[in-house]
Amino acid sequence: MSALEAGTVLEPQTYPVTRAHLVRYAGASGDFNPIHWSDRVATSVGLPGVIAHGMFTQALAARAVATWTDGADVVELGCKFTNPVVVPDDEGVEVVVGGTVKKVEDGLVTIALEVTCGGQKVLGMPKAVVRA
Repeated sequence: MSALEAGTVLEPQTYPVTRAHLVRYAGASGDFNPIHWSDRVATSVGLPGVIAHGMFTQALAARAVATWTDGADVVELGCKFTNPVVVPDDEGVEVVVGGTVKKVEDGLVTIALEVTCGGQKVLGMPKAVVRA
């Protein structure tokens, strides 16, 4: 991992999310809730359409952290699921993960994350702590 210092703004990472990604994630996670693949079911429960799994969205944040830190050991990764990532059937969407190093102390690097889709924050208070 290159030397990270408090205040360093990390290069935003952009990840496409399509319905195919959601189907693959459902198979890997065992979460086959139809809100993640059926517009009919998703809208019937008040959602604007099919939404990405919250843990899939958080995994994209973890992927960005791994990119920025050359795969450093993750000590903590957390967030609140505040807004859904709505994934249209045709082309999908993009999730953008940004980060700022908040603290480097005692061999740990704390990164405040910002995870957005269409300019809207989708994870609340996301943060990662990795070993330096």
